[in-house]
Amino acid sequence: KYSIADEAQYIKNSNTQNAKALKSINSETKFALTGTPIENSLAELWSIFDYIMPEYLFKYKKFKQLYEVPIVKENDVESMKKLKMLIEPFILRRTKKEVLTELPEKTITILNNEMEDEQQKIYLSYLAKAKQEAMQEIEINGVEKSHIKILALLTRLRQICCHPGLFLEDYSQDSSKLKQCIEIIKDGIEAGHKILLFSGYTSMFEIIEKEFNKLGIKYYKLVGNTPVNKRVKMVDEFNNDSSIKVFLISLKAGGTGLNLTSADIVIHYDPWWNISAENQATDRAYRIGQKHNVQVYKLITKNSIEEKIYELQKKKSKLINNVL
Repeated sequence: KYSIADEAQYIKNSNTQNAKALKSINSETKFALTGTPIENSLAELWSIFDYIMPEYLFKYKKFKQLYEVPIVKENDVESMKKLKMLIEPFILRRTKKEVLTELPEKTITILNNEMEDEQQKIYLSYLAKAKQEAMQEIEINGVEKSHIKILALLTRLRQICCHPGLFLEDYSQDSSKLKQCIEIIKDGIEAGHKILLFSGYTSMFEIIEKEFNKLGIKYYKLVGNTPVNKRVKMVDEFNNDSSIKVFLISLKAGGTGLNLTSADIVIHYDPWWNISAENQATDRAYRIGQKHNVQVYKLITKNSIEEKIYELQKKKSKLINNVL
């Protein structure tokens, strides 16, 4: 009796119905396959091990006490060594560099942009308001029960970095990031490249599409509600039709399962909380079949929450590399 969990990162949260259902299956041998066993925290690695070998890494409360808190909060090297020793015999890992030696180069470039005057005024105003609201929320409900409210406040700040028009109907000024993005796309198209553009906000695509229509740029768009048969058709046509230059893809809907090796430029319009999601998205182009060097651009707004998210990404990336 075997049970095999493909894309095992979908059971990273042990409290979900998905994870509970899968863990209830009775089998003698279990495999978990995933390119991203840790996306945000060590609790995700624990949950995957809890499926393969329940309680090998103890109950979660004890695992948190022995490993997660010392490693993440205190940078405890000994705890890290012990955890690695426990998990290494059960992890068979291959990296892209080891397996796909024929893949061309991938270059990642961070491009900063500075907010327009009006955009910055709006950002600073919402930042002050967000700080005040967050403090009030924590005071009334405590940190643990304030997560949703705080996330909503942070989301608003992220949206302003992308384009204040995402939620301000009367906003008629520019967004520095949008200008920068359009310039990269125009230059890329002129040089004969095909481009994948990822964003966490599908509503941002509506603003970008208006710019594309003005410039006569042909594109496709894939979001969560795009039917499967249409996805397949668009992927095929994008790879084979030289007149379609850009593919707009929402990070969640198009982060896996697409082969778009005709593109050799990838743009991440806004940073996501974990680097794994962005890497998975980049790999739509950087995979078997890619013949050209791939250029990845990450657009980060200076003096904003996006710089903090980028720092968080680097911290999580270091944790993943250290553990695995």
